[in-house]
Amino acid sequence: MDFFMQRAVELAIDNVKSGGQPFGAVLVKDNDIITEGVNELHKNYDVSGHAEMLAIRRAQEQLQTLNLSGYTMYASGEPCPMCLTAMYFAGIDHVYYCQSVEDAVQVGLGKSQFIYEELRKSKEERTVKMKQMILQEGKESPLELWQKKS
Repeated sequence: MDFFMQRAVELAIDNVKSGGQPFGAVLVKDNDIITEGVNELHKNYDVSGHAEMLAIRRAQEQLQTLNLSGYTMYASGEPCPMCLTAMYFAGIDHVYYCQSVEDAVQVGLGKSQFIYEELRKSKEERTVKMKQMILQEGKESPLELWQKKS
């Protein structure tokens, strides 16, 4: 295990010892740690407070950019769908993880596996019911407004 993964695992262990979940993340560029994070759901009552999400948020705020191309994420656990999506949006190029989603399921942390399975289903088959509502005729479209301004 390299230095950055070891750091992610250490963060996860420390988080468990302080009452949190076993997840830590380290965001790296050019062999330098840019930001770190641990799951802080237990501190802030925020379901998006995952280690990887916090590392991304901190880097984007610190660097004043949305683009994290050329960065590498090291995570103690395989990223959940939300964290992986954030990595795609941010342009993170590489992700290394230590323990898999299946490993997490074995210790009672199975939400990620459930969501990955849900995303394979059609919209109609998913547990969360979604319904598109059409804009009223004559109302301004946010997408069209954005397109005009771009």
